[in-house]
Amino acid sequence: MKVSLDLFLEQPFGLMVGYFSVAVLELIVFLSCFELLTKYRCWHEIKQGNMAVSLATGGKIFGLCNVIRYAASESSIYDFMLLSVFGAILLFGAYILFEFLTPVFRIDKEIAGGNVAVGFISLAVSVSVSFVIGACLT
Repeated sequence: MKVSLDLFLEQPFGLMVGYFSVAVLELIVFLSCFELLTKYRCWHEIKQGNMAVSLATGGKIFGLCNVIRYAASESSIYDFMLLSVFGAILLFGAYILFEFLTPVFRIDKEIAGGNVAVGFISLAVSVSVSFVIGACLT
């Protein structure tokens, strides 16, 4: 199986399908992990028009995709998978630190309450940290 998979991945189209499949799977898995971590339900709140949740979730999506983009610069799809998962775990860890080490207020509570300023800061943290993680991956 591995031999036929490697032959498929040697072709540009096959490699693109491989990278894309891994990226989508990682997005689903790590967004689900973020969903479990937060006190609010992201997609329900977004449907209700909560801009703070939308900003925070958009930052997580951008951050994950940015880490995946940096990892994709690796020559092997196997290295890509390892680095992108490791980078996503680091981004997840950074969010946990941001959430639980902010002494002034509870990030989740403010975002769930519609505090757009906190949602924007959450977006900025996710995006900024993703660039740092990406630079460390390459």
